[in-house]
Amino acid sequence: MIALSGLFLAAFVAATLLPGQSEVVLLAMVLTDLHPVWLLVSVASAGNVLGSLVNWAMGRFMMRYSGHKRFPFTAEQIAKSQAWYGRWGWMSLWASWVPVIGDPLTLAAGIMREPLWRFLLVVTMAKAGRYIILVVIAQAAV
Repeated sequence: MIALSGLFLAAFVAATLLPGQSEVVLLAMVLTDLHPVWLLVSVASAGNVLGSLVNWAMGRFMMRYSGHKRFPFTAEQIAKSQAWYGRWGWMSLWASWVPVIGDPLTLAAGIMREPLWRFLLVVTMAKAGRYIILVVIAQAAV
């Protein structure tokens, strides 16, 4: 149970704007063969989507504090995310799994007031899909 909690936490942190590598933790756990793969992918996906939901909520509800000196994002970061999201709309959330750009996209989705139901649907499919493909490739390699 502790290992699954660690996987959840790693996936959660990796989806926020903090640095993290959930893929390494997931693959290590898959290779140990101590838990069913479906459970590992489900736990990692849940943690990663919940982390993205934090970004969405920050964008949705915390932008009123954007002028504060301790606000965690620069105006330039917000402008870039908004421009990307403004150009591609909700379809850009399919790239929410991509390192570096995915996390700011989920923040931009909140800023741009993306409906929660669509946000969760697309982000869940994108992030779970990434983990499934990663596991399939890893298992084929061993």
